[in-house]
Amino acid sequence: MPRSNEAERQPLIIPSNGETLTRPVHSRVYKRRWLVLILFCLLGLLQGMVWNFWGPIQVSAGHAYGFTKADIAVLVLWSPLGFLPFFLFMWLMDKKGLRSSLLLSGFFMLFGAVLRSIPISEPRLRRWFIHGGQFMNGLAGPTIMSAGPFLSTTWFAPDQRATATAVASLFAHLGGAASFVIGPLIVPSPNETDSGTILEAALPDSTIRSRIQLVMYTELAAIALVYAAVVLYFPSRPPIPPSVAAASQRLSYRNSMCRLFRNYRFLMLALAYAVPMGVMSGWAGVLDMLLTPAKVNQVDAGWIGFWSSVGGCVFGVAMARFADSIRGMLKLILVLLMAGASLSSTWFTLTCLCRVTHLPSTAAILYTSCILVGIFMNSSVPIFFELFIETVYPVPEGITCGVVTFLANLFCGLLLFFLTFYSTDPTWVNWCLASACVFSLIVILFFRESYDRLYLDVFVSV
Repeated sequence: MPRSNEAERQPLIIPSNGETLTRPVHSRVYKRRWLVLILFCLLGLLQGMVWNFWGPIQVSAGHAYGFTKADIAVLVLWSPLGFLPFFLFMWLMDKKGLRSSLLLSGFFMLFGAVLRSIPISEPRLRRWFIHGGQFMNGLAGPTIMSAGPFLSTTWFAPDQRATATAVASLFAHLGGAASFVIGPLIVPSPNETDSGTILEAALPDSTIRSRIQLVMYTELAAIALVYAAVVLYFPSRPPIPPSVAAASQRLSYRNSMCRLFRNYRFLMLALAYAVPMGVMSGWAGVLDMLLTPAKVNQVDAGWIGFWSSVGGCVFGVAMARFADSIRGMLKLILVLLMAGASLSSTWFTLTCLCRVTHLPSTAAILYTSCILVGIFMNSSVPIFFELFIETVYPVPEGITCGVVTFLANLFCGLLLFFLTFYSTDPTWVNWCLASACVFSLIVILFFRESYDRLYLDVFVSV
């Protein structure tokens, strides 16, 4: 099992008497960890639903509020922009614990849901409130998207950590998947029928707006309910840690940042994660726009996006469970996943250019290639997170994953920023995704893995 030198693993444990620890740390796993995980996952689910609300209904939103393709790109862009103050959220998580960070993030989600749900009749002001609500929801992203590994280390035993990380990290993606279905099913498209009759030109706009308002009210109620549950019960940590690694001393916030940006192996792996995941997030947010030239309607595009994300979440949990049972194989798993992502994203890109490549472009092929992209990409998220933590231990999990999630959202923001200017023919986004996957695969092949946290749990706790 590859590992770093002795100096990189210091210090590890702080004993109560200040002397070197010579006996294993007493550990215990609590049943309440599942309730903590469920509450965290529900917040992640709702944050992902709000983030991906507008992309799957971009045609309907254009008729209801006059949103252009550039407007839809900006609405999706607010989520990565919410990561700009991520240093503050990582500092809060490190100093005050997960409860304080989650309470603040949940408040941003609730306030944003209220803001965008206010039924203002003046169109310009209404648009500003919608954009403001999306931005407030984006501010919850730094904690929701990066705290999963911190939660799993704090509450779960070593043989359950990767699985817990997968569940906590992927529920935000599952929320995005739910939006692919909920939006198109509830919000009618302008060219659909209602009660068997074709809607007139003036009626669809009012009907569409009322349906959009209904979904936003429902999401507001769900966020308020889950946030109330978090306020009532969500402890930062258990009374007794579940493992030696959970009880070990971690570096300070400042020292952690210095170590991360001086560790070339971490920077390599961070780019291998951030580039494809950032492009993937932007790509998924405008998937309906990308499938429109292929004659795929709003509802079908929603189902493609749904199964793409759900497949990734299910396969991701399975891969994480496999990683828990056979530890020390994270790099090999990532190589296989990113190879699959490279092939499937290239297949999808060439299929969308069927007029040039003359490849068959049927609904079944579009479904298959797009779903495979989601399966390989989304399932790699928890594996990346676990390898990050093993590589830079004893840097705290929240800080490590916060930095890489910020970098991923930085690339997502750059993609969406350019999309606001080059939205006439957005097929170039597909090429960006395929290129990013190939780049990630090459970097991972040259990456030298180490398992410092696993070494501590296996040898110190024995």
